[in-house]
Order: sequence, then C-alpha cells, then structure tokens
Amino acid sequence: MSPTTTFSVVLADEAATAHLMADLALLTGPGDVITLSGDLGAGKTAAARAMLRYLAGDETLEVPSPTFTLVQNYELPAFPAVHADLYRIEDPTELEEIGLAPLPDDALTLIEWPERAPSALPRDRIDVALSHADPLGPSARSAEITGYGKAGAQVERLKSLRTFLQEAGYIDARRQRMAGDASTRSYARLFRHDGVVILMNFPRRPDGPAIYNGKSYSAAVHLAEDVKPFVAMANGLREQGFSAPSIRHSDLNSGFLITEDFGSESLIEGDPPRPITERYEAAADMLAVLHGKFLPETLPLTEQASYAIPVFDTEALLIEIGLMVEWYLPDRGARLSPDEHEQFLAMWRELLQKAAVAPKTWVLRDFHSPNLIWLSQRSGIARVGVIDFQDTVLGPAAYDVVSLLQDARIDVPETTELTLLSRYIKARRAAEPTFDPGAFAELYALMSAQRNTRLLGTFARLNRRDGKPQYLRHQPRIWTYLSRSLAHPSLQHLREWYLAHVPPPLS
Repeated sequence: MSPTTTFSVVLADEAATAHLMADLALLTGPGDVITLSGDLGAGKTAAARAMLRYLAGDETLEVPSPTFTLVQNYELPAFPAVHADLYRIEDPTELEEIGLAPLPDDALTLIEWPERAPSALPRDRIDVALSHADPLGPSARSAEITGYGKAGAQVERLKSLRTFLQEAGYIDARRQRMAGDASTRSYARLFRHDGVVILMNFPRRPDGPAIYNGKSYSAAVHLAEDVKPFVAMANGLREQGFSAPSIRHSDLNSGFLITEDFGSESLIEGDPPRPITERYEAAADMLAVLHGKFLPETLPLTEQASYAIPVFDTEALLIEIGLMVEWYLPDRGARLSPDEHEQFLAMWRELLQKAAVAPKTWVLRDFHSPNLIWLSQRSGIARVGVIDFQDTVLGPAAYDVVSLLQDARIDVPETTELTLLSRYIKARRAAEPTFDPGAFAELYALMSAQRNTRLLGTFARLNRRDGKPQYLRHQPRIWTYLSRSLAHPSLQHLREWYLAHVPPPLS
C-alpha cells in the first residue's frame, strides 16, 4: 500500500516527542489507528505514553509498556483508548483472542510493533516511525509520520499545524488538552515563558450531507464551516467594546488560531451547577447593551476581504426545528404522517413571520454558560468574556436572551429566569423609550419554543449520529424550558399540537 502523505521531523528530546504526540492527538479521535514502529529502545512506548497522558490531562498517568499484557485499555475523559504491543504475536489470527480483531471503532488505538501483523492493519492509519538520532544526543529521535488511505489528510493537517506553530514561535511550548464541544473543533493550551494562549483547530468541514436543497445542514442554517467567521466576529465584538479573545496568530486557510486565553472562571457554581447571580446579571446587562447598539452587517476579515453576517431567515429556523422530527420523534417511537408534518411546518411558518419582521441584531447563537468566562480583573459588562460566536447571525434579540436564561446545560430556576428577563427589559426600556416589553415577551416565548424544539433534535442527533450519548441527559431540562414557553397565549395552538404529537423525553 502506498502512503498518501509522509513528513519527517527531528525531536531533540522527550519533551519534543511529547509535543509531537500532543499535536497528533489534537487531530485524531475514536476509530483512528496510530501505529508506532522502530527498533528496540527507539521510543515507541514513550511516544504512546506521552499521547495518552495528554489525552488524559494527567502528566502522572501510569502507562506501562503492554509487552506482556499485549493490550492496555484506558477510559479517558473524551473517549476510550487502546494501547497494544504486538511484539509477542506469532500469527495475525491471535489478534482476535486479545480483542484487536476487529479493531474498536469507538476508541483511539495505538499499536507498537505493527510489522508483526501487517495483514491485520487497517487501510486507513497513521504510522509514526521512530529512530535514534545519535549525532544530536542520546535522547534525540527522528520521526517519520506517514498517513495511509484517508489518514493521509490527517497527516497533511499535522504537517500544516507544525508549520503554523513553528512560524508563530510555539513549536516548543508545552501543550495541555482542553475539553472540546459538540463540534469538530479541538483546543489546547500552550504554555510559554511569556504566558499562556489557546490553540484552536478548526478544520473546514460541513455538518452533514447536502440534503437541504443541495446544502449541508450547517450551510442551510448558517453555521460556520471554517474559522473565518470566528475571526471576523472576535474582532467585531472587541471593536464594539465587548470582551472577545484577541487573535494572536492565524492561518485562515488551514483553520488554525492562537488566541488570548480568558482562563476558566465560570458564571456558574456548585454541584449540581447553578447560576452565580452577579455574573448572570452582568451577562444580561451585556446583551441589553449589545442589542441597543447599531451594529454593522458586514465586518472586515483581512485587508482584502470582508465577512457578511448571514440573516437568520425563516427557512433556516424551520430546518433547525426539523431536527426534532428527524431525530427526536423516532427515538421516542413517534412518527408524523405527511399531513401532520405539513401541519407542523405550516404552524411554525406562520409563527416565524413575527421573527422575520422583528428588528435584527447580532445573535451570537449559543450565549450560555459553557461559552462565557468570568473576567474578574475587568469591570462592568467587560467582565463577561465570550468565546463562542462563530455562528453569529442577524436575527431577533430575544434569541440570545433565551440562550442565557434557559441554559441548555444547567438548570436555571424559573424565578431566576423571570428576574433576569425583567432586568434585561428594564435596561432596554431605559435606553430605548420605544422598546415594547409585551412584544419582546411574545418573541421571547417564540424563540424559546424554536430553540428548545431544535435542541431536542440536536441532542438526539449527537447521540445517534455522532456517538455522544452524554447530551441525552439535557433533554428533560430542554422539555421543561419548552413547556414554559408553550404556556404563552400566543402559542396556544402550537402547545395543543405538541401535547398531541410530541412525547416527553425519558427522564
């Protein structure tokens, strides 16, 4: 089998080997296979150990050589990993006995001595061939990284990442894994003598096949498919006086960024987590200020290019709520007849006319606790650091207020929601005498119903399509929020339809 992509790197010491394996970990995940080849003492186990410790977020994790056990299994924070050593394998058929045939598709697999069972290796894999680089010292190694089959694209991306880090001056920085989100993005903290920054890996990738009038789901609902909207919105938010991370280095074509690190101080506390009142008040105040501004619809991206913020149009909103029909209802054993589906869409299309004619502002889209960092050293609304805004659209202000006050990841008590909603409305009225609280409350209920309908489907899809069952635990909370919004008099007919056709989630 001919390799798709190969590149070589000289590793001066074990720290450099750890950096390489951390960079590879940033770009791989469950189902990927990484083979480690080389003579005895070349550093195969050390490389595997570095990668597993990075993924575990634990530099002291015990990672013994699997020479005698043959296979070691690790339950890591993000996904399982398997570390195997085939040195003592006499025949590839033995792999079935040790649980490596077939290879697991829900785990990252690291295999030492792959040449002992070449016929059992998958077509798509990454090989890291290590050898001594004696002229550079006893700890120095040469590494040749080869991508076979589809993994060639991952190795090409690894090569681009290493070039980016070299040019930015961070190739020797210590890496620390950061938890990801529901997207394909991945993150690491980079530690250097002059401070800490965040590395973002944002590969260009549509979400789903082109089944929505020839568009992917992400294109149809205006989700960012590359890093450019993030950069434009980060700069735009800071220009308006809000706290978004500064961009230190960027490769817009490859999708790599090095950004300011806001730290990890949250707007929530406790177990189970709950809102910190002062911080949620500041976040509500920030939205009131943002929504009271006259904001541009096009932002500069580079000296030669600009970015036009898309409009959150009715078709996009309808496609979003369609996720409930596509993914949630089948999970609950409910299916709509063609007539019922048409009735569902007709009701929503009529309701969404109110959103279509409402004043438009920047809708950051996921303005809730996982994406908000508390910056205690700043003052006022600048204490609210925003880190997720690449999916910003032009739409009704109520949407982001719903995102904050009906947080998808934590329980926001109804009394807290209503108190903060009143605070927001009071601030808007003080700044804009023409602001209509009744119309806003109606739009708030509508956007809540739309968002929470979509989230029921989104979390079902993350489970069934993407293998992320942890999101199902949020569905009962989403149902509670949805029930609150459907109580608004303007949504009576929608409420009756949901009662008849949409079963509640399993608790």
